[in-house]
This record gives sequence, C-alpha cells and structure tokens, in this order.
Amino acid sequence: MTKTSQSLLSDARQRKIFAIIASFIVILALFAFLFFETTKATIALEINGDEQTVKTNADTVGELLAQQNIKVQGVDSVYPATDAKIRDQMSIVFQAAEEVTLTLNGEANQVWTTATTVGEFLKQQGLSLKEADQVSPGVEEPITSDLQVELEESFRVNIVDGTKKKTAWTTSTTVADFLKQQGIILNDSDRIAPKLDAKLTEKENEVNVVRVEKVTDVVEEETNFKTVTRNDSSLTSGQEKVVQEGKRGKRSKKYEVVLENGKEVSRTLLAEEVLSESQDKIVAVGTRRIVAQVSRSNTTAPASGETITVSSTAYTANCAGCSGITATGINLKANPNQKVIAVDPSLIPLGTKVYVEGYGYAVAADTGSSINGNKIDVFFASKEQAYRWGSRTVTIRILD
Repeated sequence: MTKTSQSLLSDARQRKIFAIIASFIVILALFAFLFFETTKATIALEINGDEQTVKTNADTVGELLAQQNIKVQGVDSVYPATDAKIRDQMSIVFQAAEEVTLTLNGEANQVWTTATTVGEFLKQQGLSLKEADQVSPGVEEPITSDLQVELEESFRVNIVDGTKKKTAWTTSTTVADFLKQQGIILNDSDRIAPKLDAKLTEKENEVNVVRVEKVTDVVEEETNFKTVTRNDSSLTSGQEKVVQEGKRGKRSKKYEVVLENGKEVSRTLLAEEVLSESQDKIVAVGTRRIVAQVSRSNTTAPASGETITVSSTAYTANCAGCSGITATGINLKANPNQKVIAVDPSLIPLGTKVYVEGYGYAVAADTGSSINGNKIDVFFASKEQAYRWGSRTVTIRILD
C-alpha cells in the first residue's frame, strides 16, 4: 500500500469518527432537550386578571415572574410569595398595584392598591358603605391607573316635622339640601331651626320644622242684658215690680287663629257682628212715702180695733248706725215731730196706722234688726224723751 493510499484511509477513518461523535452529541442534545421539556412544571398564571397556562423550569415564583418580564414592586400582590417553590399544576396570581386618588369627605390622598374594583378598594381601606353614602365611580367599576375615587360618607340626622319625628341618613351639607332630599316642603309661614343655609354635620344634626297655620274661626256669643230701674210713685217705697223681663242678645265674632303644630298660640279679632240685640230688664221701684200726720196732743185712745200687747223700746234719728230714713222713706231728721214706730212687718205690715198706749197715734213705718215678733221701737226726737220712755210693755190698737 502506498503512502497516498494510507493517507486517504486515515482521513476516511477520521471523518467517520467525527460523524459518529457529532451524531452522539446531537443525540445527547436531543435527549437533554427532551428531558428539559418533559420536566417543566405546568403553571396556571393569572396576571392582572388575565389567565394563562405556562410551563417552566423556574425554581421559585419570583423566577417565573422574571421569566415573564414582570418586575415585582413592594406594593404589588403576589400569591404565593415570590420565594415559594414551583410545583406542577400550581396556581399563581399576580396583581400589579395601581395608584388611586381617594377623596374621602372632601380630603384627597394618594393610595396604592391591588384591588380590581372600586368596591374592593374601599373595603381594603376599611370603609364600609352605608345605603346613603355617595361613591363615584360605582363600586363595580374596575381599578385603573390614576383613577379618581370620591366617597362622601352619610351621617344621621334627627328631624322633627310638626308632630312627626324620624331619623334619616344624609350626605347633605345644608339644611335646605337635606329637606329637598327628604321631600319636605315648607310653607311660607313655617319656621325652621337651624336656618336653611346652616351646615349639617355629625354633631350639628338636629332639624326642627314648626308647621304654622292660620285659620279663621267664627264664634257666636251671648250678650248679657242690662237691668234698668225706674221710679214708680204708685208703689210704696221699698217695693219693686218687674215691668219687662231681660233677654240675652247674640253676636258673631270672627277671629284669625294661629296654630303651631296643630296647637293654638294666638287669636286676633277680625270682625264682630250683632245677630240679635239684648233686651233690658226693667224694674219699677216704689217711691211713695207713707207720712203719718198724727198730733202728739191727740192721746185719746180709739174705741175700736184689734189690740196687741208688745214690749217696747225707744230710739232717735241720731242713734249709732241710724241713717235717719225709715224703711218706708220718711226722713226723721227733717220731720222730728212725726210719730213712727218700728215693727216686725210679718206681725204689723208697714204703713199700718196704730194707736200706742202712752205714745198716741202713729204709723208703722220702720223696721229694725232687733225688732222681731211682739216688739216695737217708738221714735222720739230727742235722746231725753227716748230715755224717759225706756223699756215697757204697752198695748197697740190696729186702726186699719
């Protein structure tokens, strides 16, 4: 074999060996690739709400997210944690935090959140919504970057509307807004406290509406009659006679009545009308005086007439408590020579002419508080005469 032939044989062997080695390497690479692919874990990955299935040979959740070009921030939400070991059929949830502006009762703050909806975001902030709270946008709206969330929290307001009491939740800042929200309409005369432009707060939360009503009230009233006296000379002094009976009249009064919460607080007379006139009661009063014209010198006793035995005393026109005017109207001071006796009218009627033993002819023209029954009081012009008479039993003869 020549040298050339040997060289050719050597080159062929080298090529064969190289081909064998290359094939082995390819087979190893193929087996390595197949092993790498078949040993990958299947992961259910949710990123910002989007779900997908991935295969990975990452050792930890953090490595897997890095493979997905996700840079985890401290405010982001990752479950399980980034240092958790990867397991086959594992579920991983990643939610990137968004910066939201939260305006709570007029005060704004920047807040990072991983919530997906406004409602979830508010719960994360420890805010429990009441029915009357006002939130914008709605609780079902998704969270987006730079979202503006406004929440006006409601508070309790106690209201007294006339006689009705109730409690309501509101976000209204003025009394006027609150009344409009509650559908409460004020009349022109109504009063309210505090005023309509007053601010309502959690502390200043009392509203009082006084319902003022003006009504007209017509009342019919009776009017009293007057009693009129007229002198009547046909009647003895001291006697009275009803000539005309009195009759009540009637009048109508129109009032403006102011009611507050149904109760009357004032009444003003607007008009008055006479419906029927009253009728005076007319009483005739006797003025006829009985004057006894009896001579003191005439002491002769009459021959006939009923006789009565009585005890007697004497008095003058100037005695203590005496007016000088008898019960029948005789002025004893002006007529000191009159012969008059005071009697009990039930025994001897006033005006009766009598003859008194030891006194003479007289007229029963006076009475006295102590003159009762068979007792008389005889009149004398002077105290001396009265003292001389003293107290004695005498006989009276009735002349008419």
